[in-house]
Amino acid sequence: MELSKINGFGESTRKLFSEIGIETVEQFLEYYPYRYEFLSPSPILQHDEKVIQVINVVIESDAQVSYIRRNFNRLRFHAKFQNQLLKVSIFNRAFLKPNLKVGKEITLIGKYQEKTNQFIANDIKVNAILIPKIIPIYHLMKGIKNANIEKWMKTAITLPITIYDRIPLAFQELYQFIPKLEALKFLHFPKNAEEIKSAKLRFIYEELFEFMFQVLFLKETETSSNGLKRKFNKQLVYDFIDSLPFSLTHDQLEAIQDGLQDLESDKRMNRLLLGDVGSGKTIVASILMYANVLSGYQSVMMAPTEILATQHYLSLLKLFDHFSLHVELFVGSMKQSEKKKVLEKIETGQVDIVIGTHALLNDHVNFFNLGFVVTDEQHRFGVNQRKNLQNKGYRSDVLYLSATPIPRTYALTIYGDMDTSVIKTKPKGRKEIITQVKKESELKEVLKHVYEEIKNGHQIYVVAPLIEEGEMDELKDINLLKEKFTLAFRDKFKMDILHGKMKSKEKENVMKSFEIGETKLLISTTVIEVGVDVKNATMMIIFNAERFGLATLHQLRGRVGRNDLQSYCYLISNQDIERLHVLEESNDGFYISEKDFELRGQGDLFGVQQSGDMSFHLADLKRDYKILLQAKKDASSYLKSKDYLNSDYYLALTSKINFTN
Repeated sequence: MELSKINGFGESTRKLFSEIGIETVEQFLEYYPYRYEFLSPSPILQHDEKVIQVINVVIESDAQVSYIRRNFNRLRFHAKFQNQLLKVSIFNRAFLKPNLKVGKEITLIGKYQEKTNQFIANDIKVNAILIPKIIPIYHLMKGIKNANIEKWMKTAITLPITIYDRIPLAFQELYQFIPKLEALKFLHFPKNAEEIKSAKLRFIYEELFEFMFQVLFLKETETSSNGLKRKFNKQLVYDFIDSLPFSLTHDQLEAIQDGLQDLESDKRMNRLLLGDVGSGKTIVASILMYANVLSGYQSVMMAPTEILATQHYLSLLKLFDHFSLHVELFVGSMKQSEKKKVLEKIETGQVDIVIGTHALLNDHVNFFNLGFVVTDEQHRFGVNQRKNLQNKGYRSDVLYLSATPIPRTYALTIYGDMDTSVIKTKPKGRKEIITQVKKESELKEVLKHVYEEIKNGHQIYVVAPLIEEGEMDELKDINLLKEKFTLAFRDKFKMDILHGKMKSKEKENVMKSFEIGETKLLISTTVIEVGVDVKNATMMIIFNAERFGLATLHQLRGRVGRNDLQSYCYLISNQDIERLHVLEESNDGFYISEKDFELRGQGDLFGVQQSGDMSFHLADLKRDYKILLQAKKDASSYLKSKDYLNSDYYLALTSKINFTN
């Protein structure tokens, strides 16, 4: 049902909700509160300034309004709570003044400051003394108040809509879940904490069951569909491996063997190559792309950024220099004339391997005979994006690369639609990166070390969390850091900045200068987090390190230590954050991911909902892992029983997730 059916839901509001994927009344009802305020009036005044409390008072003086600045006012009056006279202040509520009469009983919600005997209210209920109540709190958008959403929800729940229960009846009965409509009422209009708890449990299971059904259905579809059974000269592949100027690790060789078996099989490859930073996933993918080309098909690799795509392209040109393979780059910032030439070569089969970004997903990109797709940093692309590229070939095999090591048990569950290869060992000769947490007061010591490394011919990364100054003054802006480092070293060597808002050509020039060793110190945002490979870089300095999760910090640290030189990482933070010391203890990404998952949950591991695969409203993979395992077991039995063929909802769902040719 259209959102316009909700009384008061105008076009501008509809557009706001449309931007976050809410187009219907049914979807709006799944816009759940993220927390609740339990508003029961307190009989006593708590003297803890951090505690939000609710008190019933009697107004003792006329309300006065003062204007602090334009569009910012303060309303003040005196009120009596029990036998205590309080000063009351509330901001930007001047419109309440006519309702605040001496002798009137009202309810205040806010915090009490004992030193000034002042109650700072964030809300005032003037029409009636508040009875015990639970207020759902929603994430808000520009111009929309919490009260608006509450009002719209009350209308939405009464409309004659079709609500699909995504939990099959057998499991509803087995776990004695409350009906879905009742659960929606419990979440949006709860009478007590028990109603919230029972509704949340029901929806968490529903989300995880549906997710695991999709994962398992995809796996069954992928493995059962016919793949390209290739024939190629394996000896040529082994000769290529022998020609490399370095030895592959045992894990790399095993991953290559897994991939070669997939290519020779008539089942479609759907494999995740999970490896720590610097473990050598790209060379594994390159060898498999070479094997695919030997069998007569084109290969493509999609990377999340132009910096990484360009780096892969240059690496492959060098790698295949003596093997007469035609490699091309295709990214969005290329001139139209350049794109046209590359597109023609791709379509006519003149290109063996294409490296690019999401620009490859464009409808104008047509392959001659695409047989093998590599998606680098696969969690950065949603399922639809990955499938879009795969479907540009006929029965193409797919290899997903991820340098985001997550706990193996979680990987096997959430990536259950893929076969998994893991690279744990790092290439021979790599030394452990020495990591230290430092306060800003110790920065002088770090700067001395920077100068020593540069004098020894090495290079430095510096990471700042912001591009421009924000509201939080303590954060180190990238330009401010450039000024500070320039002041410290007084132009003794070349330094530069890099961030995502720069034009592609600017970024390319900055990276090229750093790669060839002209730029000695690069101050960057997290745009360098993934894949950037400058072997001469031996130090990483990360400011405001407390703002990042351990997985992200480990990714950033992985930009150094990519050779046999001793490398260092400094985490600069004035906050005593215990979890930062985990990075001092270990260079093992899998251990760190376990700790990160333990401390932070799924959010930092998978990016800020970038994947399109983790869009849970209520479920949390860390907190609800036991429910996830049960949902996986139930979804598997439901899939095998074929009962979903009798469900309109799951039949519709399978038609949407079957992206294969």
